[in-house]
Amino acid sequence: MVKYDLEDRTLKFARDVRRLVRKLPKTAANVEDGKQVIRSSGSVGANYIEGNEATSKKDLIYRVKVSRKEVKETRYWLHILDTGTYLEDERTRLIKESNELLCILSTIILELEGQRKPKK
Repeated sequence: MVKYDLEDRTLKFARDVRRLVRKLPKTAANVEDGKQVIRSSGSVGANYIEGNEATSKKDLIYRVKVSRKEVKETRYWLHILDTGTYLEDERTRLIKESNELLCILSTIILELEGQRKPKK
C-alpha cells in the first residue's frame, strides 16, 4: 500500500480547528456547532490513518473516501460558525485548508481507483 504523507497535516488541521473553537463567542449555536466541527475535523485524520493501515486496497479507498467526506462536513461547519469579525481570517484560512485537503484526498482516490496516473 502507498502511504501518503498527510498524517501530520490532518493532525495540524484538527488542532487548528480546536484552537478556533476555543476562541469563538460562547453562544448556544457556537457550542453545538463547535462540537460538530471538532468531531468532523478529528475524523479526517483518524480515517486517513486507518486507511494507511488498511489490509486491502478496497479498505484503503473506503477510508480515504470517508476522510474526504469528513473534510466536506468540516468545511460546512466552518461556514456556519459565528466567528464575529475578529476571527474571520482564521476561519477563512481553515476553509482554504479544507479545500486543499479535499483536493488532495480526491486525487488520492482517483489514483487508487486507477482513474488517474500518478505524477512522477
